[in-house]
Amino acid sequence: MLLALATIFSSAEAAPPAAPVNLRTEQLPNPLGIGKRNPRLSWQFSGSERGSSQLAYRVQAAADLASLHAGQPLLWDSGKVASDESVHVTYGGPPLQSMNTVWWRVKYWDRVGGESPWSEPARFETGLLNVSDWSAEWIRPIPAESESLEFPVSLLRTEIVVDKPVASARVYATALGLYEMEINGRRVGDEVLTPGWTPYDRRLLYQTYDVTSLLRPGANALGVSLGDGWYRGELIRNSRNVFGRERAALVQLHVRYTDGSSAVFGSNANWKSGVSPILFSGIYDGETYDARLEKTGWSEPGYDDRDWNGVRPLDHPKSILVAPESPPIRRIQEITPVAILRTPAGETVFDFGQNMVGWVRLRVRGPAGTKIVLRHSEMLDAQGNFYTESLRGAAQTVTYIMKGGSDEDFEPHFTFQGFRYVAVDGLPGEPALHDLTGIVIHSDLETAGHWESSNRWLNQLQSNIVWSQRGNFVGIPTDCPQRDERLGWTGDAQVFARTAAYNMNVAGFFTQWLHDLAADQRADGSVPWVVPDITSRGMDTLANAAAGWGDAAVIIPWTMYMFYGDKQLLTEQYASMKGWVDYVHTRTEGLIWKKGHQFGDWLAYAAPSDEARQYPGATTSLDFIGTAFFAH
Repeated sequence: MLLALATIFSSAEAAPPAAPVNLRTEQLPNPLGIGKRNPRLSWQFSGSERGSSQLAYRVQAAADLASLHAGQPLLWDSGKVASDESVHVTYGGPPLQSMNTVWWRVKYWDRVGGESPWSEPARFETGLLNVSDWSAEWIRPIPAESESLEFPVSLLRTEIVVDKPVASARVYATALGLYEMEINGRRVGDEVLTPGWTPYDRRLLYQTYDVTSLLRPGANALGVSLGDGWYRGELIRNSRNVFGRERAALVQLHVRYTDGSSAVFGSNANWKSGVSPILFSGIYDGETYDARLEKTGWSEPGYDDRDWNGVRPLDHPKSILVAPESPPIRRIQEITPVAILRTPAGETVFDFGQNMVGWVRLRVRGPAGTKIVLRHSEMLDAQGNFYTESLRGAAQTVTYIMKGGSDEDFEPHFTFQGFRYVAVDGLPGEPALHDLTGIVIHSDLETAGHWESSNRWLNQLQSNIVWSQRGNFVGIPTDCPQRDERLGWTGDAQVFARTAAYNMNVAGFFTQWLHDLAADQRADGSVPWVVPDITSRGMDTLANAAAGWGDAAVIIPWTMYMFYGDKQLLTEQYASMKGWVDYVHTRTEGLIWKKGHQFGDWLAYAAPSDEARQYPGATTSLDFIGTAFFAH
């Protein structure tokens, strides 16, 4: 019996470890268009043996999948490296150039010397790494837009000829404003609210898309819808044009043919511009869409655009263009309403049973010209009526005007709402649950952890936390997703960063936002209350640096290091971190923070102290709070 058991255990110990899984490049699975010449690679074990650990690894990388499988020719072979590192292992091949594709795989040796099989291959591709790679021109629509009023969403289009079989094709695109792109009548990518929100005059994201399957032999059409978004739309305090006065687009298509040749097509003076059926679109106020004005086939070849206007070039820097480091914003989930209510005030209200962030898809049939108005809110009042006072100045209203004749499906394009309830006016016929579908959007972050207890109230609290994170992680970490604010408050992000990392993989999300923070940090080291900083652009400059808020510059990079072991982020943010600490030194007397503005114990539920009467509720000593953060 003992001999048999020994044989079993010996056999078990000799079994090779399972292949690595969840291969990542810069924390992303198979990323397209990364901005690093020497990116970092990560992987995980798939075995379940208790106490299993890695003693060594080997990574191979090649320019194509066939070479990787054959083991030659390789861009890089690390050889057997004695190390337990499985995150942030730097690619060791030749420094990469723009538009390089790399396939890679990894194996490891465990603590008893067992050698794993090779992992399944993973891949990554670099974007445009040099300013000189951009040959396309910034273009803006004609006529010139009003600087003070909302303007209909613009359409931009051109046609190109593909005269050879295509091996691969990539589009690199961005905008001053928000954009959606189409090729031959089909949507490019599944990202929404692109290019996202950054300090546009210092860091502007561009997106990379694989459009190989969208091109066809002969004539092809490229189309771009261009909205205001955060760039020139209304932000807090009725401020417009915070980052710029005119929308513009930058589009570059690279085509590689099967014969080894290539071609580049970019936005230029030959494009045309027109007006879309989106008559109004704003982040806070919603969207108005007149389906009767649709230009059928406008992004397809052969469309008659003779009555369209031309475009104008825009002299705008390309040196500010950067590749995304965070997963994009996407449609993540669909939610069906749970009830249709008739309020005491007589309104028809759809209840989705869940507070969410995104928009609703409308499905309707009726006569042309029928106007349907959708108003969004998070709650009902004590009498059960639709309640919007908490939205302050945000209208959160979507208006759809029908074209008639058949079933019509509609989703907004360049706006989003925070809501549970939708009040509907003008719906033809008797309302039904299937008329509306809730579309949940947020940055597409992987779930990192799950928490559950035997107490349903604690479980509901955790659910509320996760839903709040979803709703406030829409490109940047915001304070709220519904009223006329929705800003990247640094204090909110600092407090929540650790919880966020337990719930989701936020490594890339916070890396990108911290780079924005450093870009908006002032020369004296002070950190604005909100990032992107709208208080210094087109608004009254405020003395906006405060303990707990500015401390995001130091606390969040350290939190990311504690969770993800990311030393590179500490290196990249060190100047920003030190700048903030040096700034605080200038605000202290004997290392006690006494100078300047403080929020203090914000929104505390108590009577104010004498010291903090300018901010009722701030009951704890401002000097104490500021100095405590400084000491930390």
